[in-house]
Amino acid sequence: MQLPDIIGFIGVFLILTGFLLNLTNVITYKSQYYILLNFVGAGMACYASVLLKYVPFIILEGTWTLVSLGALINLYRNKLLKQ
Repeated sequence: MQLPDIIGFIGVFLILTGFLLNLTNVITYKSQYYILLNFVGAGMACYASVLLKYVPFIILEGTWTLVSLGALINLYRNKLLKQ
């Protein structure tokens, strides 16, 4: 197994872990942990796709990373406004 495979595997594992935890009602889709799992996982999967030069998944995972980042920013901004 090469480096892109390892990075991609870990990234996908994180995304699927968040999905499973959400499906089993351990965390919600609005949870900081769910969003972080998606952000880090998608970022790692995107980086692995860059290393493999596989453009369709660079677009997919890059978009997923940016959307997760936006959700994370909104979450923290809302927490700051409530203080």
